[in-house]
Amino acid sequence: MNVRPDQLQSMVAKTLYPVYMVSGDEPLQQMESLDLIRSFLRDEDYSEREVLDVDAQFDWQRLLDEAANMSLFATRRIVELRLPSAKPGRQGSQVLKDYLSRPPEDTVLIVNAGKVDGSAKKSAWFKAIEQTGLVVQCWPVPVEKLALWLQQRFKKRDMDADNEVLAYISQHVEGNLLAADQEIEKLYLLLGPGKITYADVAEAVTSQSRFSVFELVDVLLGGNTKRAIKVIVGLKAEGVVPVVVNWALAKDIRLLAKVAQDTSSVDFNLKRSGVWQSRIALFKSCLSRHSQRSFNLMLKRCAYIDVASKGLVDANVWDEIETLCVRLAGTTKSLRR
Repeated sequence: MNVRPDQLQSMVAKTLYPVYMVSGDEPLQQMESLDLIRSFLRDEDYSEREVLDVDAQFDWQRLLDEAANMSLFATRRIVELRLPSAKPGRQGSQVLKDYLSRPPEDTVLIVNAGKVDGSAKKSAWFKAIEQTGLVVQCWPVPVEKLALWLQQRFKKRDMDADNEVLAYISQHVEGNLLAADQEIEKLYLLLGPGKITYADVAEAVTSQSRFSVFELVDVLLGGNTKRAIKVIVGLKAEGVVPVVVNWALAKDIRLLAKVAQDTSSVDFNLKRSGVWQSRIALFKSCLSRHSQRSFNLMLKRCAYIDVASKGLVDANVWDEIETLCVRLAGTTKSLRR
């Protein structure tokens, strides 16, 4: 049987399967689906758990050995097979088919896999799991459905977020559900249950001491160099990965470069690009300080920082980020186009 992550809660307790497979490239839904299955199995007295991590050197005989081994205390067991590539290879495929042809009693197999492509779905091992057990495939939430997903997550915490809050988070997380859930949890800790507006969120973010990448971008757009340096220091102290900061910078600089092509329709182009009304003034402030040429040069620096963050060139990544941030927060309007 195949179910979506949002269907699992109502389906998981109906039948006990010998095998469960959770696959996909959306980490939050995958993690929560696995937790839900493990919790159900614990309630069914599956108290032992053995984890097998599949890599290039993995011996697939271990799975068959685990199936053959009787528990020392005659307890029910979970064998969790972590298959990041979702490609078990020839030997693994055969072992999985052999295992599922005679699933051992009092043992449940959980396959935690990466994204299953079209060819894998046609394979004998995947079809064997579908026919024998329960399959949960976790896909990213489409952009047009993200606001609804966020609204449901807020409701789980007894919070009622208005449309502006939903749009603000949607724009910042860009489909990253894990980041979105962390933002909602942060707002819950700061504001508690009840109705929340964008003004509540802005006040909470401003008053908290924790630095964020999103705060950095807004500070830069507004031209507050002093505050930007302070935020960068905070991000470094918190161990934020530089590539995440560079991603956030490149995303908005790319949009600024595009909008700067036609300054006669700035408001229209920003709204059409998904910029929420509350941030338009920040973007316009930045556009007034820089030319399209300057934004394009900044994008080239983002590309260089990306290469540096991967260790492909010898450079201090945080120094490069700070230099770029100072440039973005400042003004280069005097440069010739």
